[in-house]
Order: sequence, then C-alpha cells, then structure tokens
Amino acid sequence: MNTGTDRAGGIEAAWRRERPDLDPSSIAVVTRIWQLAKVFADERRRLLATLDIDPALLDLLGTLRRSGHPYTLSTRELAEQTLVTPAAISQRLTRAERQEWVTRTPGSGRRVLVRLTDAGRDLIDHVAGQIFDRERELLSALTGTEQRQLATQLERLIHAIAEPGPIPTVGA
Repeated sequence: MNTGTDRAGGIEAAWRRERPDLDPSSIAVVTRIWQLAKVFADERRRLLATLDIDPALLDLLGTLRRSGHPYTLSTRELAEQTLVTPAAISQRLTRAERQEWVTRTPGSGRRVLVRLTDAGRDLIDHVAGQIFDRERELLSALTGTEQRQLATQLERLIHAIAEPGPIPTVGA
C-alpha cells in the first residue's frame, strides 16, 4: 500500500517496532476509518460549497425530505432527528425561511410545524443527487458486493460499540 496516503500501516509497524509488548492492530482499522471520514467530510464540504449550501441547512432540508409527504415535522421532531438543540433548529429555520425553503405554521398547542416548500424540495433533491453521485465515485474502488459487505461490517461494529463502557483509569 502507498504509505503516503495510507499512514495506518506505517504507524502500526512503528508501534510494533517500538513497543512489541503492545498490540497496535486496532490502528489498521481505526486510523483508516478516521482517514476515510476526513476524506468524505472534506469532499462533502467542498461539494456543498460549490452548491452554496451549508451542512446545517442540508441536514435540516434532508430531514424534512426524508420524512415523506407532506414533508412536515414539528420543531421538536427536527431537533430530535438532527441531534441539535431547539435553539440551533430555530437558527437554521430562520435561515431556511429567508431562502423560502421552509415555512413554519402553528400546530396544536405550542407545537410549531415546519414544512418543506417546493423550492426547498427541489434544492435538496438536486443536492442529494450531487452528493450520492460523488460518494458513489469515491467508493468505486470497491465492487457493489464489497460495498454491501463493508456496510454490513460497519453496521455490526456500530451496534457493538454504540454505548461503550467506562474508560479504564490509569494504573488500573
């Protein structure tokens, strides 16, 4: 492997040489996941910049679009699904409303409903298509079968470590 782009092998080998009493094999997986996460994040940021939409608004519009027709969620549901605070949702909604990508209307009680407009749906559909095309290009080194196998293994790992135990104390 090219150690210029795949640093994990060199890092693991160096640890094996310097500390043969340790097992640094996790580096082969974890460091590569970090590297890939950075590459995918950088590519998405670059693409979003060319499309003139920030990641926060992409998250908001994508969440509404994935909710299905009529593309409406309460502000509370948006906050829960995007894992951000109600204050952050409010800021995002204000920006999206200015662009006429969403509307807010009163619901029952104190609920506020947010609806994706036709312009917002057109935008998110275009942006999602661009993202999926680019990510498919990035993954093209793997066959479809390999991609599905990797997805399955990553899903299994996520489920296994979603709620990790306590970090051991030093000297324990």
